[in-house]
Amino acid sequence: MNLRDSAERLVRASAFERFLISAAALLLSIAVGFVLILAAGRMTTCGTAATSFLGVGFCYDPITVYDRLFLGAFGNVFADPLNGQFATTLSETTVLMFTGVAVAVAFRAGIFNIGTQGQLVVGALATAVSVLAASTLVSGLLGTVLLVPFGLLVGALFGAAYGAIPGLLKAYADANEVITTIMLNFVATSVALYLVQDHFADPESAATQTVPLPDYAVFPSTVFRPRDDFSLLAFLFAAAVLVGIYVFLERTSFGYDLRTSGIQPEAAEYGGVDAPRTVVTSMALSGALGGLGGAVYVLMILGNFQTGIPSYGFDGITVSILAGNNPLGVGFAALLFGVLKSGSIVVDVGTDVPPQLVGVLRGLIILFVAMPEFFRMIGRRVWTFEDDPSSRPVADGGSGGETDE
Repeated sequence: MNLRDSAERLVRASAFERFLISAAALLLSIAVGFVLILAAGRMTTCGTAATSFLGVGFCYDPITVYDRLFLGAFGNVFADPLNGQFATTLSETTVLMFTGVAVAVAFRAGIFNIGTQGQLVVGALATAVSVLAASTLVSGLLGTVLLVPFGLLVGALFGAAYGAIPGLLKAYADANEVITTIMLNFVATSVALYLVQDHFADPESAATQTVPLPDYAVFPSTVFRPRDDFSLLAFLFAAAVLVGIYVFLERTSFGYDLRTSGIQPEAAEYGGVDAPRTVVTSMALSGALGGLGGAVYVLMILGNFQTGIPSYGFDGITVSILAGNNPLGVGFAALLFGVLKSGSIVVDVGTDVPPQLVGVLRGLIILFVAMPEFFRMIGRRVWTFEDDPSSRPVADGGSGGETDE
């Protein structure tokens, strides 16, 4: 079997087959990590061995490490279903759902949006400043009802505007979107630092941050404790966004044009699709979703804007690849990523395993699970296979065969 035949089998794999491939990749990554943990434990000096195999002692126990990494992310859910560690996992998952679907929308349109991090930063700062200014006008329950949607809208609008910039440059100046989006990440971070330091700084704090928002201007904690920085309402909103984006891409004429432009741009343009408009709109939509992630980060986790935002935007690229650019799959991929990030904290605190090794274990899992989908994406773009519905020319707004999964 040659390379093309292997690529064709991978591209044509059903959803169940792809799930089995991902599960096998996950098990393989754990097996490789198991050996690495034992090797590292053997090379480390310790007073008492954590485990032994075949009469040989090891300083690190792989079973304990993976138990903390996966199950530790959920805390003791049987004794306390609403524990803080589980809340941390869900809060990470919530933000990654937005950044993951933001990248997925651009990827489905054939555009490599590497700038979700910058769009998230812009949306987060705009939300923090706007909601703080508006919080003086209303308060109480009415303030929550009005300010939270207002903050989300502001984050989406500013993220969309920032995302449209590389879209316009690509559509009308043929600028490479990878380069422009990467550079705009640095621009967003630097401008945000300047604005917070010189114009919106909290005078009562030594940290580079804006004034904290009042309690009524952020997502209510509802089920979980306020100190856990997680809101079930924000999580449900993120899930609704994923479903809405899936319906938009799969059930609307513009979503069909967007998908077709990503797979067969020449055929789509021949069928009447306005390519420049599709590029700009898809980048604006992607930016809006990234900006929403920034708004949720401010309104649910921080309560203000602080410099040094975690790399949710870059993590969203991995989440999107893990999900095969499917908006519904983004939710599960974000949960896996959230579990790994939260579980890593538990491993660092609860074991003697160095954080560098924990990072390697996380990287192995992500690499092994993502690679099959990554090669599948490459195969779709490099080769066109017979009877592949995505290779058929279509008319604007038409309803041809399935073009992506």
